[in-house]
Amino acid sequence: MLSPLPLIPAVAPATTPLCRTLLAVGLAIALVLTAVATAPAAGRVAPAIQELATLSHDTGAFQAPDPSSGRVTELSDVRPITAERTVLPIIGHAAGPRGLRWVEVLLPGRPNGHTGWIRRRATTESITRWRLTISLSMRTVTVFYAGRAVRTLLAVVGKPSTPTPTGRFFVEETVAMGPQQSGAPYALALSARSDALREFDGGPGQIALHGVENIGGIPGTAASHGCIRLATPGITWLAARVPPGVPVMIVR
Repeated sequence: MLSPLPLIPAVAPATTPLCRTLLAVGLAIALVLTAVATAPAAGRVAPAIQELATLSHDTGAFQAPDPSSGRVTELSDVRPITAERTVLPIIGHAAGPRGLRWVEVLLPGRPNGHTGWIRRRATTESITRWRLTISLSMRTVTVFYAGRAVRTLLAVVGKPSTPTPTGRFFVEETVAMGPQQSGAPYALALSARSDALREFDGGPGQIALHGVENIGGIPGTAASHGCIRLATPGITWLAARVPPGVPVMIVR
């Protein structure tokens, strides 16, 4: 999922009228791209809140709100990279046998977008007003708060041979990266996994939103191994605001 940082050739000073004209055109294009990358998507709306379940301890996820229904997976109460608490989006509520309350949640990992039922008493419930939508065709990340689009960022998305998977996902954990690491300065690790790569660089092929430091990439292109790369100001802005559990919809 990594590529070397491209070299940028030096540009000679603009000393002729033609050079000055070309420089002005280039500046105008840059300003337009900046506006596209930072302006809200006017008029776009999304659900205002999302219910979340923070795990109080390790717990099983089941096929239905009944422990006899069959176990889908065992969930750790902390995430593997940062040891942050596991926070899962709630998509349903139900009463099970003996009146026990259950919540249906999105689950991390393969198969992408799978769900399970966990006991409500194993969680602390909360809400988030943040939400992300990633458009692969537009190559943008739109950030919603309280139902309204507040920012749209140009992104690098997966190339045709290693496409970014589509579907309903969430932020698993926020990782602060060292200055020499590929994808610095931050990564928002998602519940999504690559459909093309079962493993990458010793990991499970996990998809993330991350930076372009030490890896490169031009926002607005399809060049990654499946991750979504953002310029440093954009990923820094997101990492300061978007916590674990925030839903992420990836569409064509």
